Amino acid sequence: MLGVRTCNAPEAHNKLYARSLTISNMREVILNFPKQFKEGLEAAKGVKVKGKFSKIIVCGMGGSALPSNILLTYLPDLKPPLYIHRNYGLPSGADKKSLIIAVSYSGNTEETISAYEEAVEKGFKTIAISCGGKLKELAEKKNLPQVIIPSTGIQPRCATGYLFSALLKTLSNSGVIEDKSEEVLEMAENLNPLNFEAQGKNLAKKLTDKIPIIYASNSFKSLARIWKIKFNENSKIMAFWNYFPELNHNEMAGITNLKGNFHILIIRDKDDQPRISKRMELFADLAKEKGVEVDFIELEGKNILEKIFNNLILSDWVSYYLAQEYKVDPVSLEIIEEFKKKLKE
Repeated sequence: MLGVRTCNAPEAHNKLYARSLTISNMREVILNFPKQFKEGLEAAKGVKVKGKFSKIIVCGMGGSALPSNILLTYLPDLKPPLYIHRNYGLPSGADKKSLIIAVSYSGNTEETISAYEEAVEKGFKTIAISCGGKLKELAEKKNLPQVIIPSTGIQPRCATGYLFSALLKTLSNSGVIEDKSEEVLEMAENLNPLNFEAQGKNLAKKLTDKIPIIYASNSFKSLARIWKIKFNENSKIMAFWNYFPELNHNEMAGITNLKGNFHILIIRDKDDQPRISKRMELFADLAKEKGVEVDFIELEGKNILEKIFNNLILSDWVSYYLAQEYKVDPVSLEIIEEFKKKLKE
């Protein structure tokens, strides 16, 4: 059925398993996150589509689309260009020179399935990435290439390591990029979620009863977006994001008559362009003058991959401990599941 988030298990078992993933289990998911990369690479071994592509279109929704944003942060000058499609069907620019990659962790995301079905019907080159569901069935029926990632019962937003490494490996298998497996494995080996737990817990306390606004440079805007999503889904609160320098031309005017209890987080890299760094500092000063709390989140790591995933681990800790502050389950998404049921009525 469309919209189910768990994989390869009866519905009753899925519900029981989801309930068993308590707050303490979520902590285990965060601690085990670095292991996902090796398994994602192994799952994608040998999966490829050959051809000369003018563009790559990754179709995905929610947590299943996040790895594509991360990929563009990691490889911003990717050729052919990569586009992310978060909608039903295919974008107007899709054609026979496009490589269509459908990513759905559950394999049952209805928007992604509609895009995949259209691509197959039109004879476009496709790759499916899922842990089962209808997407797997469709690929098997047509004997089309697909990656089956481990079915662990975690939410898509927690499976970024699996999906990112699988996506990266399929692109290198298909001759689109150089093989980055060694870089990914070295990065995963260097990740240590425990290094960021205390920082995350402390920041969560500061954010309690606040509305987070997350900012970053254009280069790292995908991280700001993912932080926003983690607050929404794990902490069950509203949050917003934007990026420099664009926000200085519009959104910052909103602090003139600020209404609400906001807390601004600015993701900053020591290698940010100097003018961007100055914009961040000046904006932080203006916000503080208006009584808004501001925290800088420094990117940590010896290369861009480590900076990306260390930062995302911190976002997991902050949103996890903020869920504890609000006494909510960081795993379940009852309001989204109820919405999906109403869509089927």
